[in-house]
Amino acid sequence: MIDQDYERRLLRQHNGKLSTPTPTKSPVLSAKSRTPTKSPFLSPGGSGATTSSPLASPSKDKYGDRFIPVRANARWHIDFNLIEENKSPTQNRKTQDASMEGNRDALVYSCLLKNELLGMGISDIREDCGERQALSPVESRNLFKYRIQKSSVLDEPMFILHDCSIIQVLDAPELQDDFYLNLVDWSSQNVLAVGLGCCVWLWSACTSQVTKLCDLSASGDSVTSVAWCDRGHLVAVGTHKGQVQVWDVGATKMVGLLEGHSARVGALAWNGEALASGSRDRLILHRDTRSPPTLAERRLVGHRQEVCGLKWSPDNQYLASGGNDNKLFIWNLSATTPVQTYNEHVAAVKAIAWSPHHHGLLASGGGTADRCIRFWNTLTGQPMQCMDTGSQVCNLAWSKHASELVSTHGYSQNQILVWKYPSLVQVAKLTGHTYRVLYLAMSPDGESIVTGAGDETLRFWNVFSKARSQKEAKSALNLFTNIR
Repeated sequence: MIDQDYERRLLRQHNGKLSTPTPTKSPVLSAKSRTPTKSPFLSPGGSGATTSSPLASPSKDKYGDRFIPVRANARWHIDFNLIEENKSPTQNRKTQDASMEGNRDALVYSCLLKNELLGMGISDIREDCGERQALSPVESRNLFKYRIQKSSVLDEPMFILHDCSIIQVLDAPELQDDFYLNLVDWSSQNVLAVGLGCCVWLWSACTSQVTKLCDLSASGDSVTSVAWCDRGHLVAVGTHKGQVQVWDVGATKMVGLLEGHSARVGALAWNGEALASGSRDRLILHRDTRSPPTLAERRLVGHRQEVCGLKWSPDNQYLASGGNDNKLFIWNLSATTPVQTYNEHVAAVKAIAWSPHHHGLLASGGGTADRCIRFWNTLTGQPMQCMDTGSQVCNLAWSKHASELVSTHGYSQNQILVWKYPSLVQVAKLTGHTYRVLYLAMSPDGESIVTGAGDETLRFWNVFSKARSQKEAKSALNLFTNIR
């Protein structure tokens, strides 16, 4: 039997009066759970001797056991709320929900620390605390607990799903909310170029150092596109007045000025030392940056409205172009007319991406009235799959390590999606931007991307894992893995 004096202290009310003891069991601990047991932690000698609780009032009496609280992962605001008998389980859950909302910031910070330091992979704040609320009061108060992490879409930009997490957020004032521009690019030297208003800024991903490359305010011009060359020592800058400036980053000086467009240059694409530029004047000019400006350039005529997307194929033999006329053209190096024309999109085609894993495979995305990602076999000229994403497709990029595709979207979801190809299963959704995600660039290692939006922020995401893709590539059906 438990000592009556000890039980009265446990049942002491808030006004300081003692409640009348009854022979019923306590709602907190049953009589069986109070049976004293030997433990090496009860006394310094480890003999199992008992001591009184330090929370009890000072007394010379000695009792048969002590009350030891269970510290359930230090969630004081959730796990140590008393469950009153006169309240239903539904009312108790509502009380816990209100407490959780009041401490949301603390929970977010706690989840972030667990992801970064312990690698727990929490994908949703509700996952970390919701399961505990569903358990009974006794079951929820465990110090250690094993459970399978759920895979669900991201509701917050700080959480991990499919190895996706936000790394950093940078302010980008004057980043234009214009669908037809391309103002962000990431070099092979791990330097980010961003066009903000009339200036081009460089941000080193290695040192986080920010430098201003050029300022066009003196000439009353503004930046409408930026693009790094393959080696990462030159960056091309398209302007609103139709110029294309080539800058040497190491020397911080302009080494080339290409003229010929009569309207803004919104798209640029390097092919070795040659540069293709697309403009609102509907022309695509292909020029060698090493040649004198007086040399004639290749003029690619086909689009009837502004050219807003340009991408060279991985073998540098074909150029894909998209325009506001809803057309997607394929050009080769020897002709000035398109060798293939695709008319299936019903809105502007800015998002273009060549697959590095499937020769001749091209993906393209349409604007607000289209919302589709389409896949093309450029070797045969035949359309392949089509997928309605539900919102404006602004950018596309293939993973370098796996057959996966990332897309950024505008009206009306403003999200980033990761797709598995060819199943086209959505494996991740990243949210956080409050405006259209108009700009996208991939890191040189192929594991991270940066996105820019009209909310004037740049967000860095860890999207593609090289280690995971290599692990998935191991298969007994892959004959090339066994070649010696």
